[in-house]
Amino acid sequence: MNTQKAMHFTENYLINPTNPITVNLIGAGGSGSVMLTALARMNHSLIALGHAGLHIQLFDDDVVTEANLGRQLFANAELGMLKSVCLINRTNLFFGTNWKAVSERFGTKDTRRFSNNSKANIFISCVDTVSARYEIAQALSLMHDRNDRDRSKPFYWMDLGNSHHSGQVVLSTIGEIKQPETKLYKPVPELPMVTEEFKDLLDAQIENNEPSCSLAEALEKQDLFINPTLVNMGASLLWSLFRNGMTEYRGFFMNLKDFKTQPLMVG
Repeated sequence: MNTQKAMHFTENYLINPTNPITVNLIGAGGSGSVMLTALARMNHSLIALGHAGLHIQLFDDDVVTEANLGRQLFANAELGMLKSVCLINRTNLFFGTNWKAVSERFGTKDTRRFSNNSKANIFISCVDTVSARYEIAQALSLMHDRNDRDRSKPFYWMDLGNSHHSGQVVLSTIGEIKQPETKLYKPVPELPMVTEEFKDLLDAQIENNEPSCSLAEALEKQDLFINPTLVNMGASLLWSLFRNGMTEYRGFFMNLKDFKTQPLMVG
């Protein structure tokens, strides 16, 4: 009987990259707007530790509305502006980065543009619909089939999703990640995608992604602090990949109403 603890070891390129790690952040709403700030703080800290840091592309085609103010990180002066442009401009000014806003949905419809300009090492999805997750999964599968070098090769997908009081973060590998030989742990080279492992749960969801007309209406759908709580814990998992070089966790389920969290183990 194998009693070794299951462990996933981080792709080595993320630990010692020759260029900034490329990250595609998909969605600039309640979770995406908070995640961008978390990534900016992570980038600053990694560079201070001698790492090459991160380069972010933020994908979102939506504009700021009254219902977004308060629950998402937008101001009155930004009403009617593209969410991705607002957030990236603000982050670049504050942190001195040179990150990019892509004011369109991330997907596979324009295959040529997609394959050339949307590649990254890490994908983080903060989307509202099941269909968007399936489209992302399809896009990542197409990317994995390409023989790219490390600089543009996809390694990980982190998906964040939530309802009113609960949510989850699931970390997946895009194909297998080469693991070191070790007698201390049981290396796990592949972490399943959320669209494969939890397909039945996703397909059973009843979606209500109609836009809210006010903050009060939006808060009836999602609690005020569900997004930042989910994002901070998800960002902590990503941070551990960089700092520890390994993880025994690949995500978690969370219920903010009952203050309960259930981790997902890698094996």
